[in-house]
Amino acid sequence: MSTILITGATSGLGRYVAFELVRSGHVVLAHGRDPGRTEQLVEELRAEGDAEGFVADLASLTQVHELGAHVADAHPDLDVLINNAGVGAGAPGAGRELSADGHELRLAVNYLAPVVLTRALLPVLRANTPARIVNVGSVGQDPLDFDDIEFRRQYDGFAAYRRAKFALAAHTFALAEELADTGVSVNVLHPATFMDTAMVREGEVTPWNTVADGAPGVLALATQDLGTGGYYEGTSRARAHEATYDREIQKRLSTVTDQLLAL
Repeated sequence: MSTILITGATSGLGRYVAFELVRSGHVVLAHGRDPGRTEQLVEELRAEGDAEGFVADLASLTQVHELGAHVADAHPDLDVLINNAGVGAGAPGAGRELSADGHELRLAVNYLAPVVLTRALLPVLRANTPARIVNVGSVGQDPLDFDDIEFRRQYDGFAAYRRAKFALAAHTFALAEELADTGVSVNVLHPATFMDTAMVREGEVTPWNTVADGAPGVLALATQDLGTGGYYEGTSRARAHEATYDREIQKRLSTVTDQLLAL
């Protein structure tokens, strides 16, 4: 059995996956942004198995660093990280929003936060191989504009979401190569299209799928040895946007990411 941290566990896909994992006998470390909802979730999870809660706002990179440090300290046996938390496209016509650090919000939560949390937890994961990192991405991927990485010009919420998910996929493939032969696998997936979640409803999109439809892919990557550096749609191996595999784009993204995190 594994010790698994899942971000964004208090609602939607994260909540469903957390219950599936704890019922299967895994130790579930459930992250949430709201202390009350996180505490309530952990109470419910503990009725099924072993669980602990961790609170952090992933729109604050300081809190992401602290989350990583707290988890590493409390659970040196951590062997699976599921970067599930995310911010959707927002309400139709909504303007550009900023994170606590002044970054475009979708880039901050959907990309920078998983990068920072993964880096913070890599020493623990490398000590507990075979270990797995599962990045919950999206089939919606738009190439980055490196001249406007913070999307200051002609902002659009859906495009911002897709750019962040493009970045997450490209980062996944580069990290998988970096961690080759370490025993830490890294994969990214599109769980299901327009699941019935708060983020989809906020975008005024009629759901196409349930969170139960999206769970099998996440569960498979979190609990099975399926290799590394893969992109999945559900449980099926697929191809991400072709540009996410481009080494030069991956290098530019890495450089820009380091610059953004140094601000």
